[in-house]
Amino acid sequence: MFQRISQVLKLPASRAKTIALLGLAVFFINIGIDHFVNPDFYLNIMPSYLPLHLEAVYISGFFEIVGGVCVLIPRLRSAAGWGLVALLIAVYPANIYMALNPELFPDIALSLLYIRLPMQFIFIYWAYSATRPSVLISA
Repeated sequence: MFQRISQVLKLPASRAKTIALLGLAVFFINIGIDHFVNPDFYLNIMPSYLPLHLEAVYISGFFEIVGGVCVLIPRLRSAAGWGLVALLIAVYPANIYMALNPELFPDIALSLLYIRLPMQFIFIYWAYSATRPSVLISA
């Protein structure tokens, strides 16, 4: 059965890349759903200078879900990867805001606020690399 699913989804031949791709989908779908279930958390981390806070939370959650689903659709995988990269860049100001204003987030360890900054680049690389087509080299 997994063989059939693998063929339909055109999963990469590499087990590591398949795990990275499936993990990416699950991660973004879950985080996107959380934007709708727990919007207050996301509202609290939005910089005050940005407009339409609640709308932005729902829009970003929607696109996280869409991106997570679309990385599983072979024809949309590459575009979804680029979309997730763009989304991760767009929400980066929230990470900066949190790191610069730790007093607003007393329940989160200062080290976690700072580790979020480089982690965003790891997530960007994950979204990019997991959605690139596998290159087959023939001899």
